[in-house]
Amino acid sequence: MDKVYNPKPVEERWYRFWMEKGFFHADVNSKKKPYTIVIPPPNVTGSLHTGHALNNTLQDILIRQKRMAGFEAEWLPGMDHAGIATQNVVEKALAKEGLTRHDLGRDEFVKRVWEWKEKYGGEISDQLKRLGCSLDWQRERFTFDEAYKKAVLQTFVRYYQKRLIYRGEYIVNWCPRCESAISDLEVQHKDHSGFLYTIKYPLVGQASRLSILVATTRPETMLGDTAVAVHPKDKRYKSLVGKKVRLPLVRREIPIIADELVDPEFGTGAVKVTPAHDPIDFEIRERHHLESVKVINEKGEMTLEAKGYEGLTREECREKVLQDLEEQGLLERKEEYTHSLGLCDRCDTIIEPLISTQWFVRMKDLARPAIEVVKEGKVRFIPQRWTKVYLDWMENIRDWCISRQLLWGHRIPAWWCIQCNEGKYIKSETFIGAGPSRVEPRYYFFPEAVPIVSIEKPDSCPKCEGSKIIQDENVLDTWFSSALWPFSTFGWPEKTEDLERFYPTQSLLTDPGILYLWVARMIMSGLEFMDEIPFFTVYLHSTVLTAEGQRMSKSLGTGGNPINLMEKYGTDALRFTLTSLESQGQSFRFWENRCEMGRNFCNKIWNAARFLLMNQNDPSSQITPDSSSGSGTKYELADRWILSRYHRTIQSTTHVLESYQFHEMAKGLYEFFWHEFCDWYLELVKPRIPKHALNQAQGRIMDPALGIALSILEGTLRLLHPVMPFITEEIWQMTPHKGKSIMVASWPEADPKFIDEEVEKRMGLLMDIITSIRNIRSEMNIPPKKETDCLLRTKGDGIVNFLNENEGVVKTLAKVNRLSVGTNLEKPKASASAVLSGVELFLPLEGVIDFEVERRRIEKESQKISFELDRLKQKLGSSDFLTKAPEEVVESTRMKREEFETKLQTLKGHLKSLQEV
Repeated sequence: MDKVYNPKPVEERWYRFWMEKGFFHADVNSKKKPYTIVIPPPNVTGSLHTGHALNNTLQDILIRQKRMAGFEAEWLPGMDHAGIATQNVVEKALAKEGLTRHDLGRDEFVKRVWEWKEKYGGEISDQLKRLGCSLDWQRERFTFDEAYKKAVLQTFVRYYQKRLIYRGEYIVNWCPRCESAISDLEVQHKDHSGFLYTIKYPLVGQASRLSILVATTRPETMLGDTAVAVHPKDKRYKSLVGKKVRLPLVRREIPIIADELVDPEFGTGAVKVTPAHDPIDFEIRERHHLESVKVINEKGEMTLEAKGYEGLTREECREKVLQDLEEQGLLERKEEYTHSLGLCDRCDTIIEPLISTQWFVRMKDLARPAIEVVKEGKVRFIPQRWTKVYLDWMENIRDWCISRQLLWGHRIPAWWCIQCNEGKYIKSETFIGAGPSRVEPRYYFFPEAVPIVSIEKPDSCPKCEGSKIIQDENVLDTWFSSALWPFSTFGWPEKTEDLERFYPTQSLLTDPGILYLWVARMIMSGLEFMDEIPFFTVYLHSTVLTAEGQRMSKSLGTGGNPINLMEKYGTDALRFTLTSLESQGQSFRFWENRCEMGRNFCNKIWNAARFLLMNQNDPSSQITPDSSSGSGTKYELADRWILSRYHRTIQSTTHVLESYQFHEMAKGLYEFFWHEFCDWYLELVKPRIPKHALNQAQGRIMDPALGIALSILEGTLRLLHPVMPFITEEIWQMTPHKGKSIMVASWPEADPKFIDEEVEKRMGLLMDIITSIRNIRSEMNIPPKKETDCLLRTKGDGIVNFLNENEGVVKTLAKVNRLSVGTNLEKPKASASAVLSGVELFLPLEGVIDFEVERRRIEKESQKISFELDRLKQKLGSSDFLTKAPEEVVESTRMKREEFETKLQTLKGHLKSLQEV
């Protein structure tokens, strides 16, 4: 073995080996029980970030462990065409060429997007391979491949035939930059520091020119007001309900109405009602039969209805409206006000609520069975708190707007007969490029127009036999196609062997941010089309934040490329670090240096394996504990202890994985391998390793230490393999083993006969004694090479005998010259002490240290710690710090305070010992 572990050539070699051997591919004809995961398909919008690295590492851990445990493990890869997100990034690329999507037209633009997909889709696959993901690349899918398109169109037609899809006029979230409707879940809400404007609305027919004061954050939309609303129980306005006001600037008469949706605490308690540009006002319109006046168009510009302001942008109109109101004495006041602003999740443009004709899915009937399967526990959420979040949303679900005004996406399979719909549409022409020969006709069909819904374009209209038929220009919401992912990827709507074998899947691991967008819709779709849930367990992992606490995002440029981390630290280091940070929490902060922990662990594993394998020079090294326990083999306490701890670790690792406690898995393996196996067992048996030789004459093992160590190393490598696939394969291939690869080796099974609580308890006492002596030596500044005496006062003869039998262990590892053990020992003067379970420990200091020098040092250190402790207590006593500082910073400060308090108490104890001299 090389002296230093070099991950890059190891990673390249073993991933190529696994691919060539076909270890990732699941056999549809296998007799093994299937275990299936479908990857949350990444968007084809660039490269993956560290959050994706966490998500895919966790999936790979599960799939590798199940493969080793004897399952036919299938992890299906693929990518999402990501309609609006992909169109946005391609448009940005076109802008650098001085072009827009309108310059290219639909066909040419779609061609450009396919080119983008070929370029960046390959990059994403390369990243997943570098991460070590054991994906079944032979089954890779794309939500826009031909077979998938068929599934999407079939879904639309089936929904429409069941009257679950309809076309209607409704208020939607409209992005003026994307020029498309987007769902509520694609709107990002941010606090915005703006202004609240109070405007006078003059009452009609009032000789005294009385007005009602109306508060708004959007004065530009007042041009489309069709009422003023107050709460029915608001006594201030009771006498005004039913009267009319004259809309400022426009001079249109509008009524004052009462509606319970009005918040009497907001502003003056009287609000403007603009049904065409506010979802709450739209609901009020429906109840009070108000008209809608659209004053802002799809480009975010004022319409002809905004008389005197037409053609202005929303921002320009606001300034002019405020100026005109002030000039007319109608602007009562302007005050600073913080309110929530809806932004497009893809481009950060301010959303404009607009009344628009769109396609919708009726959700209530689809949601009902999806609610029941969760309530019945057929689908479970981990962490469990997400169950309530899911149910709350599903029980209040609204119809889903599925149409998007984009060029990239699944075109809606609806067709319009021009003859049948005469008078029910508007035709316009869009000029593409410079020449008149490149004109694209655009059609807008009114809500009353009747479509023909069919996967294929009809040759003629089934009603009038007319031949002039055009396809609906809208495309489907990306999530409409993504909702079919768990079963369409295996061949649905065809009844394939893969679908029969691998559906339903077992686990879904994803980000909580798409619980509604994706997870809920997959459950509804699976029940609707497969009559079966798509997965049994949904694990919603932590969100990875930047060091500053920002959400990792490709579009925001805050994601970071995990390839850079893998190049610097190694893939296993990154995977182990992320796994150790994943604790079923809401989020955690990540920065590059955190990978040092994972890299250090890799080096520890490498060095321990190198030490053992360098001593493997004869057949006896291959003897395992099971076969080396025969006649003549002597197991010492340390051997029995490490075997007990190893088999307990197998139990706990298997258990926490089944419970999706990834953090506990990483922590448990780290503690066992680094501290128990390396720091204790290997240190204890180092003197015994050279004695490990085969007694040819007697045919038995003289000392089993190396055999035990190698056996535990090999088994622990198998436990670590799902998290750290590369280094474990590299080392495993050098150990005595069975099989072609560690990834298809069997998962370790615990043997209860090796688990011994009494042995663990006794070894634990020795470890506590050694650790206490080491701590005292460090705290009292005893030179490392200087040996000391030690007295152990016990409460029973049984412990005395045990400690005398193992005095060599204490002497060697704690640098003790003379060890005295007894039940009636007196505490020597000027000695440091520690109280353990059933044992008092005394370390005489006379002749070992300079008391006066040490007293001064401890006093000085105590003063320093006291000062720091006061500072920490003051910080933790500040309400500003507790409420404004990040949670992990507050927790870290608390832990530091506790650490300093413990250290101060220890120093005071040592000072007291020195003062007795």
